[in-house]
Amino acid sequence: MTEAIGWVSSVILVLTIGKQVYKQWQEDSSEGVSKWLFVGQITASLGFTIYSWLVRNWVFVVTNSLMLLNGVLGLLIVLHHRRRARLRNG
Repeated sequence: MTEAIGWVSSVILVLTIGKQVYKQWQEDSSEGVSKWLFVGQITASLGFTIYSWLVRNWVFVVTNSLMLLNGVLGLLIVLHHRRRARLRNG
């Protein structure tokens, strides 16, 4: 039962954050989203992934690895939108 709670919570967290990143991409806008949010998330997720691996907690290894991927994708989308806006504004 303990593992099930961990895995269900992991799925909910990853889907929630993934949906937000997808929404940024779908709406073609990152207005109001700080790149530092994703920089912090990437740094924390990388640290938590390493820690989780060292203590052999596989729920958190998977969760934090997926959160790391979400953070990288979110940051790339923000940077893409900012670069495109700069090009449009000359």
